Amino acid sequence: MSDLIWPYVTPGIPDELFEQLPGIPLTKREIRILLLSQLRLQRDAVLWDVGAGTGTIPVEAGLLCPEGKIFAIERDEEVASLIRRNCDRFSVKNVEVIEGSAPDCLHALKPAPNCVCIEGGRSVKLILQEVWQHLQAGGRVVATATNFESLYAISESLSELQVRNVEVVQSAINRLETRGTHQVFAALDPMFILSGEKVE
Repeated sequence: MSDLIWPYVTPGIPDELFEQLPGIPLTKREIRILLLSQLRLQRDAVLWDVGAGTGTIPVEAGLLCPEGKIFAIERDEEVASLIRRNCDRFSVKNVEVIEGSAPDCLHALKPAPNCVCIEGGRSVKLILQEVWQHLQAGGRVVATATNFESLYAISESLSELQVRNVEVVQSAINRLETRGTHQVFAALDPMFILSGEKVE
C-alpha cells in the first residue's frame, strides 16, 4: 500500500484523518460525498468553495480533479491556515486558500468557476448573486442549508436567478457508534443540499 495518508481514488476520506480545530465546521464524510456528486466535477474543474471550514471539500476536490483549480474561501486566518495544513497532509497542490469575507473577496478571483459550493455564510443571498455573475455558462452551483431560514433564502435566490434543473436533497444519515458496552445508531444533523445549473 502507498505511504500516502489516503492512497485511494474513491472520495469519502474518513473524518478523523483531517486535522480539526474545536468549533470549526467539518463537512461529514457522507455529506461530502453527496456534495461532490452534486458538483459533477471534471478533471479540470475550476471550483470555488465558499465557507470552506476545515477544508474537506477542497481536499477531496483537489484529489478528484488533478488538472483543476480549487479556491477555498475562508474569512478567518486561523481556519485558512488549517485548510492549508490539511492540503499539505493529503499532498494536494491545486488548492489556493483565499482569506476574505464573501461576497466581497469573490470579484477578483480568476479564472471564473464552472462549479461553486457554498457551505454556509451569513449573507447567502448576496453570495449567490455574486457567484452567479462569475459562474461559467453551463456551470453548477451547490449550496447547503441546516435550517428552514437558510433553505428559504437559498430557494428564493435560485428562483430569482432563474437557476435551471434545481434539485433539493435532505440527508438522513445514521452512523453505528459504540457507547459503553452497546452499539447504537447515532444520527448526523440533517442537511439540505440544493443544486442547479446556469443555462448557456
